[in-house]
This record gives sequence, structure tokens and C-alpha cells, in this order.
Amino acid sequence: MNVVDIRSTAAELPDGWSSLVLGQVGSTAVKVLRMDGHPLETESHDTAEALLVVDGVMHLVADGIEVEVGAGEMYVVEAGVEHAVRPGSRGTLVIVEHMPSAP
Repeated sequence: MNVVDIRSTAAELPDGWSSLVLGQVGSTAVKVLRMDGHPLETESHDTAEALLVVDGVMHLVADGIEVEVGAGEMYVVEAGVEHAVRPGSRGTLVIVEHMPSAP
């Protein structure tokens, strides 16, 4: 794989919150997306995920606690924790998460 310009790749995505898998190591995927200011509904996952803000800011609610994650900061959402993105989150986000095996 070649060097990936994460910011440019995110900027070229057709829609906000539409992720693209940049690479995979074993069953772990590294994805990028563009936060466009819109909120995302509450969700939870069976495995933990790391949320790394490359640029901009993400307003997150995790387990009922408001968290602001800025550029260069990462937040790890533990497995089973309900979390949602609040309005005003903008910038480039990298997500590192387990990818389920195909049935």
C-alpha cells in the first residue's frame, strides 16, 4: 500500500459520515470519514473502537458524558457503550475498529 493523505481522502468522499476503509490489519480496519456538522444517532458496538480526530472537533456523548475531542486527540469507546455524535462536529475522523467476519 502507498502513503495515504488522510485529509485529502476524507475531503474527496461524496458524503459526510460516509466512511472509507483505508486499510486492514488482521480483523482490524482503519477507516476515514468527513464530519460535516450533522449529528449521528446513538449506537453501540460489540467491540471497542478508537476515534482519532485528525483535524476539527468532534462533540461526543459516550455513556451519558459529553466529551469534546479535538484535533490530534483520540477517544476510545469501549465495547457496549452507547455513544452519539452531537451537532457541530466537523473535520476529519479516523476510526480503528474490529471488522466482523463474513458469515
